[in-house]
Amino acid sequence: VAAAAPGAAPASSAAPALAAAAPSLAQLLALLARRHGGKAYFRQTQHLAVLTRVLVSEGTLIYRAPDYLEQRVSRPRREDLILDHGQLTLQVGRHRRTVALADYPQLSPLLDSVRATLAGDRMALERGFMTQLRGTLTLTHWQLTLIPRNPQLAVRSIVLRGERSQIQQVRITQSNGDESDMRIEPLATGTAGRGSE
Repeated sequence: VAAAAPGAAPASSAAPALAAAAPSLAQLLALLARRHGGKAYFRQTQHLAVLTRVLVSEGTLIYRAPDYLEQRVSRPRREDLILDHGQLTLQVGRHRRTVALADYPQLSPLLDSVRATLAGDRMALERGFMTQLRGTLTLTHWQLTLIPRNPQLAVRSIVLRGERSQIQQVRITQSNGDESDMRIEPLATGTAGRGSE
């Protein structure tokens, strides 16, 4: 058993002090809400039970506050997914289809959680998820875990990690054990993504 350092507070009094120093969700969301848009490169890996190999995709993410989110996949094949004012558009090659996000309850909480986090929309976020935030007081490093309030959803958990106002990773675990891990790197405005053609 390690000895306490000289002058260290007893464990009973140290716990409240640590809790008081933890970052707040309001603090993080306020920081994220200050960003009105951005562009980033992403690389996503997916582990699916029905496949023996890992799926890898990459491309560009574009966000414009408060509710425009675009994912441009450049590899392994060109595919665009756009969320705009509750409308979801998927374009693969010349085929384009637009539907209301509300008509797809299996996708709605997933996309809305990312949108609500980026927009700093605490009400929307906590309406659909229980939240747990860990990290440094200044949010130089943080991790936000989202657990769906509806246990019937296909998503078991969503974990976002970042530094200050930059989300660097989104890890999604499905109820069936499937996982996806997206790593995100910011791009300067007007710069082509590393995965762009």
